[in-house]
Amino acid sequence: MRIKSFYIIVVILVLTTSFGSVAMAQEKTLTVSNDPSGNETVMPYYDYEHIPDFTYEEVEQRIAEMDTDMPFELNETIFAFINYFTVRNREYTRMVLERQGHFFPMFDTYLSAHNMPKDIKYLSIIESGLNPKARSRVGAMGLWQFMPATGKDFKLYYNSHVDDRLDPERSTEAAVRYLKALNKRYNNWELALAAYNCGPGNVNKAIRRSGGKRTFWEIYRYLPRETRSYIPQFQAIMYVLRYAEEHNLVLEEPSYPMAYEKVDMGNGYSLESFAKHTGLCIEDLEYLNPSLLKGKVPEFGKAISINVPKSGHEFIVANHDAIKDSLKIENQKYLASLPEKRPTEPLHNVTYRVRSGDVLGKIAQRYNVSVSQLKSWNGLYSNTIKIGQVLHIYQDKSSFEKNLASSESISTNTNGGKMYTVQPGDSLWLISKKLEGVTIDQLKKLNNLNNNQIKPGQKLIIG
Repeated sequence: MRIKSFYIIVVILVLTTSFGSVAMAQEKTLTVSNDPSGNETVMPYYDYEHIPDFTYEEVEQRIAEMDTDMPFELNETIFAFINYFTVRNREYTRMVLERQGHFFPMFDTYLSAHNMPKDIKYLSIIESGLNPKARSRVGAMGLWQFMPATGKDFKLYYNSHVDDRLDPERSTEAAVRYLKALNKRYNNWELALAAYNCGPGNVNKAIRRSGGKRTFWEIYRYLPRETRSYIPQFQAIMYVLRYAEEHNLVLEEPSYPMAYEKVDMGNGYSLESFAKHTGLCIEDLEYLNPSLLKGKVPEFGKAISINVPKSGHEFIVANHDAIKDSLKIENQKYLASLPEKRPTEPLHNVTYRVRSGDVLGKIAQRYNVSVSQLKSWNGLYSNTIKIGQVLHIYQDKSSFEKNLASSESISTNTNGGKMYTVQPGDSLWLISKKLEGVTIDQLKKLNNLNNNQIKPGQKLIIG
Protein backbone atom coordinates (compact mmCIF):
# COMPACT_ATOMS: atom_id res chain seq x y z
CA MET A 1 0.00 0.00 0.00
CA ARG A 2 1.39 3.44 -1.05
CA ILE A 3 2.23 5.83 1.85
CA LYS A 4 0.26 9.12 1.66
CA SER A 5 2.33 12.30 1.28
CA PHE A 6 0.47 14.04 4.14
CA TYR A 7 -0.52 12.53 7.48
CA ILE A 8 -1.33 13.87 10.96
CA ILE A 9 0.16 12.85 14.26
CA VAL A 10 -0.56 14.14 17.76
CA VAL A 11 2.21 15.26 20.08
CA ILE A 12 2.48 17.25 23.28
CA LEU A 13 3.85 20.79 22.97
CA VAL A 14 5.16 22.29 26.20
CA LEU A 15 5.87 25.99 26.56
CA THR A 16 7.34 27.59 29.66
CA THR A 17 6.90 31.13 30.95
CA SER A 18 9.60 33.60 31.97
CA PHE A 19 8.96 32.53 35.56
CA GLY A 20 10.18 29.02 34.74
CA SER A 21 6.78 27.43 35.37
CA VAL A 22 4.87 25.45 32.79
CA ALA A 23 2.56 27.89 31.06
CA MET A 24 0.89 25.58 28.57
CA ALA A 25 0.69 21.89 27.93
CA GLN A 26 -1.69 21.14 25.10
CA GLU A 27 -2.14 18.48 22.43
CA LYS A 28 -0.77 19.80 19.13
CA THR A 29 -1.23 18.72 15.55
CA LEU A 30 1.93 18.36 13.48
CA THR A 31 1.80 18.20 9.70
CA VAL A 32 4.44 15.88 8.22
CA SER A 33 5.12 15.82 4.48
CA ASN A 34 7.61 14.25 2.09
CA ASP A 35 9.29 16.67 -0.31
CA PRO A 36 10.57 15.43 -3.75
CA SER A 37 13.96 14.59 -2.26
CA GLY A 38 12.35 12.24 0.25
CA ASN A 39 13.11 14.39 3.30
CA GLU A 40 10.42 14.89 5.92
CA THR A 41 9.33 18.41 6.95
CA VAL A 42 7.62 18.87 10.32
CA MET A 43 5.45 21.97 10.76
CA PRO A 44 4.47 22.59 14.42
CA TYR A 45 1.00 23.93 15.09
CA TYR A 46 0.75 26.52 17.87
CA ASP A 47 -2.43 26.41 19.94
CA TYR A 48 -3.58 30.02 20.19
CA GLU A 49 -6.81 29.00 21.93
CA HIS A 50 -5.22 27.41 24.98
CA ILE A 51 -6.08 29.29 28.19
CA PRO A 52 -3.48 28.82 30.93
CA ASP A 53 -4.60 28.50 34.53
CA PHE A 54 -3.57 31.20 36.98
CA THR A 55 -4.17 31.99 40.63
CA TYR A 56 -4.82 35.16 42.59
CA GLU A 57 -1.42 34.79 44.26
CA GLU A 58 0.40 34.52 40.90
CA VAL A 59 -1.27 37.67 39.61
CA GLU A 60 -0.55 39.47 42.88
CA GLN A 61 3.14 38.59 42.59
CA ARG A 62 3.32 39.83 39.00
CA ILE A 63 1.65 43.12 39.95
CA ALA A 64 4.14 43.58 42.80
CA GLU A 65 6.94 43.36 40.21
CA MET A 66 5.34 45.85 37.80
CA ASP A 67 7.23 49.09 37.20
CA THR A 68 4.48 51.73 37.17
CA ASP A 69 3.84 55.26 38.46
CA MET A 70 0.12 54.53 38.82
CA PRO A 71 -1.41 53.30 42.10
CA PHE A 72 -2.25 49.60 41.84
CA GLU A 73 -3.18 47.18 44.60
CA LEU A 74 -4.92 43.97 43.60
CA ASN A 75 -8.37 43.17 44.99
CA GLU A 76 -11.22 40.85 44.04
CA THR A 77 -12.88 43.44 41.76
CA ILE A 78 -9.72 43.98 39.71
CA PHE A 79 -9.02 40.23 39.65
CA ALA A 80 -12.51 39.62 38.22
CA PHE A 81 -11.77 42.01 35.33
CA ILE A 82 -8.38 40.35 34.76
CA ASN A 83 -10.25 37.07 34.43
CA TYR A 84 -12.67 38.74 32.00
CA PHE A 85 -9.92 40.04 29.70
CA THR A 86 -7.78 36.85 29.82
CA VAL A 87 -10.48 34.17 29.80
CA ARG A 88 -13.96 35.34 28.88
CA ASN A 89 -13.20 37.96 26.23
CA ARG A 90 -9.85 37.04 24.77
CA GLU A 91 -10.83 38.28 21.29
CA TYR A 92 -11.24 41.82 22.60
CA THR A 93 -7.83 41.65 24.27
CA ARG A 94 -6.20 40.36 21.08
CA MET A 95 -7.86 43.20 19.16
CA VAL A 96 -6.31 45.87 21.41
CA LEU A 97 -2.97 44.03 21.33
CA GLU A 98 -3.09 44.37 17.56
CA ARG A 99 -3.97 48.07 17.73
CA GLN A 100 -1.62 49.19 20.51
CA GLY A 101 1.40 49.48 18.22
CA HIS A 102 -0.48 51.99 16.07
CA PHE A 103 -1.14 54.44 18.91
CA PHE A 104 0.97 53.74 22.02
CA PRO A 105 4.22 55.32 20.69
CA MET A 106 2.31 58.54 19.96
CA PHE A 107 0.61 58.42 23.40
CA ASP A 108 4.03 57.98 25.06
CA THR A 109 5.35 61.06 23.26
CA TYR A 110 2.58 63.32 24.56
CA LEU A 111 2.66 61.86 28.08
CA SER A 112 6.43 62.34 28.28
CA ALA A 113 6.12 65.92 27.08
CA HIS A 114 3.75 66.64 29.99
CA ASN A 115 5.77 64.58 32.50
CA MET A 116 2.86 62.21 33.15
CA PRO A 117 2.80 58.45 33.87
CA LYS A 118 2.99 56.52 30.60
CA ASP A 119 0.51 53.93 31.88
CA ILE A 120 -2.26 56.49 31.35
CA LYS A 121 -2.19 55.36 27.74
CA TYR A 122 -4.14 52.25 28.77
CA LEU A 123 -7.13 54.48 29.53
CA SER A 124 -7.84 54.82 25.82
CA ILE A 125 -8.47 51.07 25.67
CA ILE A 126 -11.24 51.41 28.24
CA GLU A 127 -12.61 54.50 26.51
CA SER A 128 -12.65 53.34 22.89
CA GLY A 129 -10.88 50.01 22.42
CA LEU A 130 -8.24 52.06 20.51
CA ASN A 131 -10.76 52.82 17.78
CA PRO A 132 -10.24 56.42 16.54
CA LYS A 133 -13.75 56.46 15.04
CA ALA A 134 -15.53 55.14 18.16
CA ARG A 135 -18.83 56.84 18.99
CA SER A 136 -20.82 56.31 22.18
CA ARG A 137 -24.62 56.29 22.45
CA VAL A 138 -24.49 59.79 23.97
CA GLY A 139 -22.27 61.29 21.24
CA ALA A 140 -18.77 61.00 22.72
CA MET A 141 -16.24 60.54 19.91
CA GLY A 142 -12.75 59.30 19.17
CA LEU A 143 -9.93 57.49 20.95
CA TRP A 144 -10.53 59.49 24.14
CA GLN A 145 -14.33 59.83 23.84
CA PHE A 146 -14.72 63.59 24.07
CA MET A 147 -18.22 65.04 24.32
CA PRO A 148 -18.78 68.14 22.15
CA ALA A 149 -18.71 70.64 25.05
CA THR A 150 -15.59 69.20 26.72
CA GLY A 151 -13.86 68.89 23.35
CA LYS A 152 -14.57 72.54 22.62
CA ASP A 153 -13.02 73.50 25.99
CA PHE A 154 -9.80 71.89 24.76
CA LYS A 155 -9.97 73.31 21.21
CA LEU A 156 -11.42 70.21 19.56
CA TYR A 157 -13.89 71.70 17.11
CA TYR A 158 -16.22 69.97 14.69
CA ASN A 159 -18.60 70.68 11.83
CA SER A 160 -20.14 68.63 9.04
CA HIS A 161 -16.73 68.21 7.34
CA VAL A 162 -14.11 67.90 10.10
CA ASP A 163 -14.24 66.54 13.65
CA ASP A 164 -11.07 67.18 15.66
CA ARG A 165 -12.21 64.63 18.26
CA LEU A 166 -11.46 61.92 15.68
CA ASP A 167 -7.94 63.21 15.06
CA PRO A 168 -5.67 60.87 17.10
CA GLU A 169 -2.97 63.48 17.74
CA ARG A 170 -5.25 66.43 18.54
CA SER A 171 -7.51 64.38 20.79
CA THR A 172 -4.52 62.83 22.60
CA GLU A 173 -3.04 66.25 23.29
CA ALA A 174 -6.42 67.39 24.64
CA ALA A 175 -6.90 64.26 26.78
CA VAL A 176 -3.42 64.59 28.31
CA ARG A 177 -4.02 68.25 29.18
CA TYR A 178 -7.43 67.47 30.67
CA LEU A 179 -6.13 64.56 32.76
CA LYS A 180 -3.19 66.63 33.95
CA ALA A 181 -5.58 69.37 35.11
CA LEU A 182 -7.77 66.82 36.91
CA ASN A 183 -4.78 65.32 38.72
CA LYS A 184 -3.66 68.79 39.79
CA ARG A 185 -7.14 69.26 41.22
CA TYR A 186 -7.29 66.00 43.21
CA ASN A 187 -3.59 65.14 43.61
CA ASN A 188 -4.61 61.51 42.99
CA TRP A 189 -4.47 59.74 39.64
CA GLU A 190 -7.32 57.32 40.41
CA LEU A 191 -9.62 60.23 41.27
CA ALA A 192 -8.44 62.11 38.18
CA LEU A 193 -9.34 59.12 35.97
CA ALA A 194 -12.69 58.77 37.76
CA ALA A 195 -13.42 62.46 37.11
CA TYR A 196 -12.50 61.96 33.45
CA ASN A 197 -15.21 59.31 33.27
CA CYS A 198 -18.06 60.82 35.27
CA GLY A 199 -17.09 64.47 35.64
CA PRO A 200 -15.56 66.39 38.57
CA GLY A 201 -19.02 67.16 39.94
CA ASN A 202 -19.79 63.49 40.62
CA VAL A 203 -16.37 62.90 42.18
CA ASN A 204 -16.79 65.94 44.43
CA LYS A 205 -20.22 64.67 45.48
CA ALA A 206 -18.77 61.23 46.29
CA ILE A 207 -16.01 62.86 48.38
CA ARG A 208 -18.60 64.84 50.36
CA ARG A 209 -20.84 61.80 50.91
CA SER A 210 -17.87 59.73 52.09
CA GLY A 211 -17.09 62.29 54.76
CA GLY A 212 -14.15 63.84 52.95
CA LYS A 213 -12.21 60.70 51.95
CA ARG A 214 -9.71 61.30 49.15
CA THR A 215 -8.96 57.92 47.52
CA PHE A 216 -10.90 55.98 44.91
CA TRP A 217 -11.62 52.91 47.02
CA GLU A 218 -12.69 55.05 49.98
CA ILE A 219 -15.33 56.84 47.89
CA TYR A 220 -16.02 53.81 45.65
CA ARG A 221 -19.61 53.12 46.76
CA TYR A 222 -20.65 56.76 46.34
CA LEU A 223 -19.58 56.96 42.68
CA PRO A 224 -21.83 56.26 39.66
CA ARG A 225 -22.02 52.54 38.80
CA GLU A 226 -20.12 52.92 35.52
CA THR A 227 -17.23 54.70 37.27
CA ARG A 228 -17.02 52.01 39.94
CA SER A 229 -16.02 49.53 37.22
CA TYR A 230 -14.04 52.05 35.15
CA ILE A 231 -10.91 52.22 37.35
CA PRO A 232 -10.75 48.42 38.01
CA GLN A 233 -10.99 47.81 34.24
CA PHE A 234 -8.17 50.29 33.62
CA GLN A 235 -5.96 48.60 36.21
CA ALA A 236 -6.83 45.14 34.90
CA ILE A 237 -5.86 46.06 31.36
CA MET A 238 -2.59 47.55 32.66
CA TYR A 239 -1.74 44.10 34.00
CA VAL A 240 -3.08 42.08 31.08
CA LEU A 241 -1.13 43.86 28.35
CA ARG A 242 2.07 43.56 30.38
CA TYR A 243 1.60 39.82 30.91
CA ALA A 244 -0.23 38.91 27.71
CA GLU A 245 2.19 36.09 26.82
CA GLU A 246 1.79 34.49 30.25
CA HIS A 247 -1.91 34.19 29.42
CA ASN A 248 -1.20 32.90 25.89
CA LEU A 249 -2.56 36.13 24.38
CA VAL A 250 -0.36 36.34 21.33
CA LEU A 251 -1.10 37.43 17.78
CA GLU A 252 -1.13 34.92 14.96
CA GLU A 253 0.02 37.67 12.61
CA PRO A 254 1.82 40.69 14.11
CA SER A 255 0.43 44.09 13.19
CA TYR A 256 2.74 46.96 12.33
CA PRO A 257 1.86 50.67 12.50
CA MET A 258 1.84 52.70 9.30
CA ALA A 259 4.56 55.34 9.34
CA TYR A 260 3.31 58.68 8.09
CA GLU A 261 4.25 62.30 7.46
CA LYS A 262 2.18 65.49 7.26
CA VAL A 263 1.72 67.51 4.06
CA ASP A 264 -0.17 70.72 3.30
CA MET A 265 -1.91 70.69 -0.07
CA GLY A 266 -4.25 73.64 0.47
CA ASN A 267 -8.05 73.38 0.60
CA GLY A 268 -10.90 72.06 -1.49
CA TYR A 269 -9.81 68.61 -2.62
CA SER A 270 -10.87 65.04 -1.92
CA LEU A 271 -8.67 62.22 -0.67
CA GLU A 272 -9.82 60.22 -3.68
CA SER A 273 -8.49 62.90 -6.05
CA PHE A 274 -5.27 63.15 -4.04
CA ALA A 275 -4.81 59.37 -4.27
CA LYS A 276 -5.27 59.52 -8.04
CA HIS A 277 -2.56 62.16 -8.50
CA THR A 278 -0.05 60.56 -6.12
CA GLY A 279 -0.58 56.85 -6.67
CA LEU A 280 -1.34 56.35 -2.97
CA CYS A 281 -3.96 53.92 -1.68
CA ILE A 282 -7.24 55.66 -0.84
CA GLU A 283 -7.83 53.23 2.06
CA ASP A 284 -4.49 54.23 3.60
CA LEU A 285 -5.36 57.93 3.31
CA GLU A 286 -8.78 57.43 4.89
CA TYR A 287 -7.23 55.39 7.71
CA LEU A 288 -4.61 58.08 8.43
CA ASN A 289 -7.15 60.94 8.32
CA PRO A 290 -10.22 59.79 10.29
CA SER A 291 -11.21 63.38 11.20
CA LEU A 292 -12.14 64.18 7.56
CA LEU A 293 -15.78 63.09 7.82
CA LYS A 294 -16.49 63.24 4.08
CA GLY A 295 -13.05 62.20 2.85
CA LYS A 296 -12.41 65.76 1.73
CA VAL A 297 -10.44 68.80 2.87
CA PRO A 298 -13.13 71.51 2.82
CA GLU A 299 -12.71 74.77 0.89
CA PHE A 300 -13.57 77.01 3.82
CA GLY A 301 -11.61 77.68 7.00
CA LYS A 302 -7.91 77.36 7.65
CA ALA A 303 -5.66 75.03 5.66
CA ILE A 304 -5.60 71.47 6.98
CA SER A 305 -2.49 69.30 6.83
CA ILE A 306 -3.18 65.67 6.02
CA ASN A 307 -1.27 62.54 6.96
CA VAL A 308 0.27 60.50 4.12
CA PRO A 309 2.14 57.18 4.18
CA LYS A 310 5.83 57.83 4.67
CA SER A 311 6.61 55.70 1.63
CA GLY A 312 4.98 58.31 -0.62
CA HIS A 313 6.18 61.44 1.18
CA GLU A 314 9.36 61.95 -0.83
CA PHE A 315 7.45 61.85 -4.15
CA ILE A 316 4.84 64.34 -2.85
CA VAL A 317 7.51 66.79 -1.65
CA ALA A 318 9.36 66.57 -4.98
CA ASN A 319 6.15 67.20 -6.95
CA HIS A 320 4.28 69.34 -4.43
CA ASP A 321 3.40 72.32 -6.66
CA ALA A 322 2.35 70.18 -9.63
CA ILE A 323 0.11 67.98 -7.48
CA LYS A 324 -1.41 71.02 -5.77
CA ASP A 325 -2.18 72.66 -9.15
CA SER A 326 -3.75 69.45 -10.44
CA LEU A 327 -5.98 69.21 -7.38
CA LYS A 328 -7.03 72.84 -7.80
CA ILE A 329 -7.87 72.42 -11.50
CA GLU A 330 -9.84 69.25 -10.81
CA ASN A 331 -11.83 70.93 -8.07
CA GLN A 332 -12.65 73.90 -10.35
CA LYS A 333 -13.90 71.52 -13.06
CA TYR A 334 -16.03 69.73 -10.48
CA LEU A 335 -17.57 72.98 -9.22
CA ALA A 336 -18.26 74.14 -12.80
CA SER A 337 -20.10 70.89 -13.54
CA LEU A 338 -22.55 71.40 -10.68
CA PRO A 339 -26.02 72.73 -11.62
CA GLU A 340 -26.55 76.39 -10.81
CA LYS A 341 -28.08 76.77 -7.39
CA ARG A 342 -31.35 78.59 -7.14
CA PRO A 343 -31.82 80.97 -4.23
CA THR A 344 -33.26 78.94 -1.40
CA GLU A 345 -36.34 80.12 0.40
CA PRO A 346 -35.98 80.72 4.12
CA LEU A 347 -37.11 77.83 6.32
CA HIS A 348 -39.90 78.38 8.80
CA ASN A 349 -39.00 77.52 12.37
CA VAL A 350 -41.98 75.75 13.91
CA THR A 351 -41.86 75.13 17.64
CA TYR A 352 -43.63 72.15 19.14
CA ARG A 353 -44.10 71.40 22.83
CA VAL A 354 -44.03 67.66 23.60
CA ARG A 355 -47.28 66.26 25.00
CA SER A 356 -48.16 63.07 26.81
CA GLY A 357 -47.98 60.08 24.46
CA ASP A 358 -45.71 61.82 21.93
CA VAL A 359 -42.77 60.01 20.33
CA LEU A 360 -40.31 61.38 17.79
CA GLY A 361 -41.68 59.18 15.01
CA LYS A 362 -45.21 60.51 15.50
CA ILE A 363 -44.03 64.14 15.55
CA ALA A 364 -41.82 63.62 12.48
CA GLN A 365 -44.74 62.07 10.56
CA ARG A 366 -47.04 64.94 11.50
CA TYR A 367 -44.63 67.56 10.13
CA ASN A 368 -43.40 65.45 7.20
CA VAL A 369 -39.79 65.38 8.35
CA SER A 370 -37.46 62.55 9.39
CA VAL A 371 -36.58 61.46 12.92
CA SER A 372 -32.89 62.06 12.16
CA GLN A 373 -33.71 65.66 11.17
CA LEU A 374 -35.59 66.21 14.43
CA LYS A 375 -32.63 64.87 16.40
CA SER A 376 -30.13 66.99 14.45
CA TRP A 377 -32.14 70.22 14.77
CA ASN A 378 -32.61 69.76 18.51
CA GLY A 379 -29.23 68.28 19.50
CA LEU A 380 -30.75 64.93 20.52
CA TYR A 381 -28.49 61.87 20.79
CA SER A 382 -31.33 59.42 21.50
CA ASN A 383 -35.06 59.12 20.81
CA THR A 384 -35.95 60.09 24.37
CA ILE A 385 -38.13 63.21 24.77
CA LYS A 386 -39.93 64.65 27.81
CA ILE A 387 -43.38 66.12 28.27
CA GLY A 388 -43.16 69.91 28.00
CA GLN A 389 -39.89 69.81 26.02
CA VAL A 390 -39.84 72.34 23.15
CA LEU A 391 -38.72 71.01 19.77
CA HIS A 392 -37.70 73.13 16.79
CA ILE A 393 -38.88 71.94 13.36
CA TYR A 394 -37.75 73.58 10.12
CA GLN A 395 -40.01 73.55 7.04
CA ASP A 396 -40.05 75.21 3.64
CA LYS A 397 -42.89 77.60 2.81
CA SER A 398 -45.17 75.09 1.09
CA SER A 399 -44.85 72.45 3.83
CA PHE A 400 -45.33 75.09 6.52
CA GLU A 401 -48.49 76.48 4.92
CA LYS A 402 -49.86 73.01 4.27
CA ASN A 403 -49.37 71.96 7.88
CA LEU A 404 -50.78 75.26 9.09
CA ALA A 405 -53.90 74.91 6.93
CA SER A 406 -54.49 71.31 8.04
CA SER A 407 -53.79 72.00 11.70
CA GLU A 408 -56.67 71.26 14.03
CA SER A 409 -55.76 74.39 15.99
CA ILE A 410 -56.42 76.73 12.99
CA SER A 411 -59.99 77.53 11.97
CA THR A 412 -61.96 80.23 10.16
CA ASN A 413 -64.73 82.31 11.81
CA THR A 414 -67.95 83.52 10.16
CA ASN A 415 -66.26 86.71 8.98
CA GLY A 416 -63.55 84.77 7.19
CA GLY A 417 -60.90 85.60 9.78
CA LYS A 418 -58.43 82.99 11.05
CA MET A 419 -58.67 81.70 14.61
CA TYR A 420 -56.20 79.73 16.67
CA THR A 421 -57.33 77.31 19.38
CA VAL A 422 -54.91 77.32 22.31
CA GLN A 423 -53.34 73.87 22.86
CA PRO A 424 -52.13 72.39 26.18
CA GLY A 425 -48.67 73.77 26.93
CA ASP A 426 -49.09 76.77 24.60
CA SER A 427 -47.95 80.29 25.47
CA LEU A 428 -48.19 83.51 23.49
CA TRP A 429 -44.50 83.17 22.73
CA LEU A 430 -44.90 79.63 21.36
CA ILE A 431 -47.94 80.65 19.30
CA SER A 432 -46.05 83.61 17.83
CA LYS A 433 -43.26 81.22 16.84
CA LYS A 434 -45.72 78.79 15.26
CA LEU A 435 -47.34 81.62 13.33
CA GLU A 436 -44.33 83.40 11.90
CA GLY A 437 -45.05 87.05 11.20
CA VAL A 438 -47.39 87.37 14.17
CA THR A 439 -45.88 88.98 17.24
CA ILE A 440 -46.94 88.68 20.88
CA ASP A 441 -48.04 92.33 20.89
CA GLN A 442 -50.20 91.78 17.79
CA LEU A 443 -51.86 88.75 19.41
CA LYS A 444 -52.61 90.77 22.55
CA LYS A 445 -54.04 93.72 20.56
CA LEU A 446 -56.15 91.51 18.28
CA ASN A 447 -57.63 89.71 21.28
CA ASN A 448 -57.80 92.59 23.81
CA LEU A 449 -55.47 90.79 26.22
CA ASN A 450 -54.12 92.77 29.17
CA ASN A 451 -51.55 90.08 30.10
CA ASN A 452 -49.94 86.95 28.70
CA GLN A 453 -52.31 84.53 30.42
CA ILE A 454 -54.09 82.10 28.08
CA LYS A 455 -55.68 78.67 28.67
CA PRO A 456 -56.26 75.52 26.58
CA GLY A 457 -59.36 75.72 24.37
CA GLN A 458 -59.32 79.52 24.22
CA LYS A 459 -59.75 80.88 20.66
CA LEU A 460 -57.46 83.67 19.52
CA ILE A 461 -57.81 85.87 16.46
CA ILE A 462 -54.66 85.55 14.37
CA GLY A 463 -55.65 87.35 11.17
